[in-house]
Amino acid sequence: MARHEQVLPGGLRFTDLVSLGALAEHVPLSTIREVVTAEGRSEKRVRLLPADVTALYVVAMWLFRDVSYEEVLNCLLAGLRWAGLALESVATKGAITQARVRLGWQAMRALYLRLARPLATSETRGAWYRSWLTVAIDGSTFDVPDTEANAAEFGYPGTARGSSAYPQIRCLALSETGTHAVFACQMDSIKRGETTLAKDLLAALKPGMLLLADRAFFGYELWTAAAATKADLLWRVKKNIRLPVKERLADGSFLSEIHRSGNDIRDGRAGLAVRVVEYTVGGGKEVLRLITTILDPRKAPALELAALYPQRWEIETAFDEIKTHIKGSKITMRSKTPELVRQEFWGLMIAHWALRDIIHAAALRQNLDPDGISFVHAVRLVRRMMPRTADFSP
Repeated sequence: MARHEQVLPGGLRFTDLVSLGALAEHVPLSTIREVVTAEGRSEKRVRLLPADVTALYVVAMWLFRDVSYEEVLNCLLAGLRWAGLALESVATKGAITQARVRLGWQAMRALYLRLARPLATSETRGAWYRSWLTVAIDGSTFDVPDTEANAAEFGYPGTARGSSAYPQIRCLALSETGTHAVFACQMDSIKRGETTLAKDLLAALKPGMLLLADRAFFGYELWTAAAATKADLLWRVKKNIRLPVKERLADGSFLSEIHRSGNDIRDGRAGLAVRVVEYTVGGGKEVLRLITTILDPRKAPALELAALYPQRWEIETAFDEIKTHIKGSKITMRSKTPELVRQEFWGLMIAHWALRDIIHAAALRQNLDPDGISFVHAVRLVRRMMPRTADFSP
């Protein structure tokens, strides 16, 4: 039985085309052109679907996740025509795929690196602990189509009963806890671990940030590398980590040291100074242990750090926004080849960052915490819009 392609109901409205200016302001076509040119992907001859429009199309694929390739393109080109770009629709899925292959994935990654940055300003509510901008690190996975090429490139995750039905990619991200903006990320095959990918993200940390991390990330080398960025750290650690009490402090925390190995402890070698906060939650018996680079309890009292640590879970909310509300109910990404999977991934991260930039701008105008604005509503609103250039005037 023939399957009908999904289309957007009700056609396009003038207000839909005008409103997408909000998105276009945050992913400007002019910036896309600059990046595409710098990456050597600009067109040597005029095509129906040039590289800059293709890059915008890769982002739009995620905003219209549940419709066909062709319908996404029709929607995109309709918006661009309102902006004065006389582009005609390319009707075939094959032509769209060829344009994506010509663009490659490196240009989309370069576009993400050009756009993505921390959003919070001094006026952003909920983004700061005292003078620190709070950020978190964590990872997630995405299923990709089960093709031979994807399986060979990315691999299958192990399960208790063998392996998964789909190959997977692994993503590791740095996110502001207050705005949920993912301002740095890395992706690779499921074969690479989170702590390995974490080393590639540390360059995005800056002085004045306070990085929250779960106990799975702690290790001497990763801790020292993160501390070397001059950002401050607040990480949970496992119970079996040896943390000798060097000095008890008035707020109940204590100074200690971490060492590269047990041999360093036995040989009496000096370790790296840390401050330890131990606490229980709600009268429970489990003792949670945090270590931090903030050694002075007057700057960050133990009780405040214990209350702050749950903000780490805000990055899980960011992943939920990406995987549930943008990616939607589809099990896998669309792309059948590793190069286009990578391209699609960076398009997804650009789409999420742009949506979070829109929400943050709205929150600043209304003096709201960005958490007070519905991400789901923002996604639904933008999905009813067509990309256009930012200078288009209604």
